[in-house]
Order: sequence, then structure tokens, then C-alpha cells
Amino acid sequence: MTTPAALQLVVVTGLSGAGRSTAAKCLEDLGWFVVDNLPPSLLPTMVDLGSRSQGAVGRIAVVVDVRSRAFSSDLRTALDEIEKRGIHARVLFLEAGDEALVRRFESVRRPHPLQGDGRLVDGILRERGLLRDLRGSADLVLDTSVLNVHELRGKVAAAFGDPAEQVRLQLTVLSFGFKYGLPVDADLVADVRFLPNPHWVPELRPHTGKDPAVRDYVLAQDGATEFLDRYEGLLQLVFDGYEREGKRYALVAVGCTGGKHRSVAMSEQLAGRLARDGVEVRVVHRDLGRE
Repeated sequence: MTTPAALQLVVVTGLSGAGRSTAAKCLEDLGWFVVDNLPPSLLPTMVDLGSRSQGAVGRIAVVVDVRSRAFSSDLRTALDEIEKRGIHARVLFLEAGDEALVRRFESVRRPHPLQGDGRLVDGILRERGLLRDLRGSADLVLDTSVLNVHELRGKVAAAFGDPAEQVRLQLTVLSFGFKYGLPVDADLVADVRFLPNPHWVPELRPHTGKDPAVRDYVLAQDGATEFLDRYEGLLQLVFDGYEREGKRYALVAVGCTGGKHRSVAMSEQLAGRLARDGVEVRVVHRDLGRE
């Protein structure tokens, strides 16, 4: 089967503990279809599936490691077969110094996959030997010994991101009621209970913060507009930092007592302001509709 020229394939491999999982997550965030721990012999099958998708899967990243039997020979055979189909699989090889690898394995208290009954360094040495030829033919070799997670993500994004696409932070603004508990996945939490509660205004009580009357009431209170102005500026500063550090998703929670009036109105206003600033944002009202 002839592989479409548009189909791209990256093989992520290298030393255990050198950052394969981090690189895979970064590629996934960049829009690649990622398959983890695939036996090398199945690589041509993945290419076939990608070619049949009619463009739905245009970029495939496959993570392979030495746990696969006959790793080196199987991978070389698979890459040669794919090359015959008209596609060059780029190989990303991740490595690190022995000291860094030992420190990482000890921090997670896991043995090296090739350690057996020997020492940790024995497993590392054995793996280096098995991967020596593959490292020599890799398209990109990254030494992660002194890289933190964000620096590694930045290098992977620079090598495999689409320069025509500017990957921006994807933001969720979530309204909630404190009486139902804090959102456990929130990156930032704002408390708008300093504003008077529309619940105590009889004609507003049945409505929600999405209704114009409640919205106007909340925004007319002292401090409401000032809070939005200052919090918008603070969030822009934080989001710029998130993007520099490679963070792709963030959740900003805005809470009031019941999650019906103030938090809903302020979340809608905040999201609208951030959208005008160019942030990709969606609004979720977690507790709207509760009693």
C-alpha cells in the first residue's frame, strides 16, 4: 500500500528514565497521535492504519523501548519497510548520563527493565549497548541529564511542532459554589463572596448569573469591575508564564456561596474579557441548577 506523503511518523526511543513519557505527552499536546510501548514489528501496521484514515491521522508518534523482544533487529526491519513505502520515520533518541538515570530510578523506587538480579548501573550499561547502533542513526538525539520537564518539552515542541500553528493555552473558567466543595483540579481559585449576594434580593433569587438582571446587579456592586480589571491583568501575567513553561491547559475557578449568581456572572464576564485578549477559553458552570 502506498503511504500518503502527508503522513508523518516519529519513533520515540532511547534510554529508560531519559524522558520518553514526557516527550510522548508533549507530542500528544502538539496534535500527534501517540501510541506507547508498541512492538517494533507493528510499526508498518500503524502506517497502514494512518494511510486508511484519509487524513484523519496525519501525524503518528510511536514510543518503543527495549522491553520489546528482538528490539534492535525488529525496529531496523520495520523502519526499512516503512522507508520502502515512501515515508521517512524520524527517530527521536533520548539519553542521559548514568548519574542522572540512577537518581531518577531511585527517586521512583523502580528497577531498571534490564537490571535483572544485578545492580541498577548494570541494567543501564546493558541498555546502552543494545541501543548504540540506533543512537548512531537517530535523526535527533537529546541529552536530558540537566533538562527539567519544561525544557525537554520546549525542545520537543521546537523539533516537532507545526510552525504554522501557534499553540496557545487552553483555558476553562469554572463557576462553583463553596458549599459544594472546591474544584480539585483548579489551578487558580477566585472568591467573589465579597460582593453582595443576589440570593437575598427576592426578585433576583429565582434567576441565575446568566440573566441580565442578575448580571447587572452584580457588576454594579462596589469592587466588581475593579476586581475584573485587576484579575484579568494578573491572569494574563500568569498565562504568559504558563505558555513559556509549556503548560497547555489551565482551569480558573470562580466561587461564591451556592454557585448560582455571583460566580456565574463574574465567570461569564471574566471569560469574555480573556477571549477578547486572544485566550482560547470556555466557560463551565459546575453547580448551576443545584438547590
